[in-house]
Amino acid sequence: MWSSREKTSYVGVETERFTFLARGVEFKGTIHFDGTIRIDGRVEGEIHASASVIVGEHAVVKGVVFAGTVINSGKMNATVTARERIQLSKSSLRIGDIRTPSIGIEDGVHSHGMCDMGAHKWVEEQPSSQLPITQFSGYRGRSRSAGH
Repeated sequence: MWSSREKTSYVGVETERFTFLARGVEFKGTIHFDGTIRIDGRVEGEIHASASVIVGEHAVVKGVVFAGTVINSGKMNATVTARERIQLSKSSLRIGDIRTPSIGIEDGVHSHGMCDMGAHKWVEEQPSSQLPITQFSGYRGRSRSAGH
């Protein structure tokens, strides 16, 4: 019926750790997860996840969130730091500052707070060969008067 090869193909396959906080669950404090957490209840405090934090449509999160990826469809009043990406779905309400290298925002998102996507690095790394803007002031208006 089952060959031994088919049975052993699943041995040693490590699945990602997944934690679920269901609707109606309330948690206050600091949570550390090795893997992904989906929240459909209420969490107040700090969330630290090595992979993803998924905030469901009926969830409420208040506090601080650190994760690889944050996907928000619920309500968040939090400072959020995502190493990889933040995705804000159309049903989400977000208040608080976020820091991430990549962000996706669907139409209909309600958001308030600052977003840091690393632009300060670009300003600091400006090439020195670029001429300052003040050196171009002598060229102002020449293109307009040339046609007259």
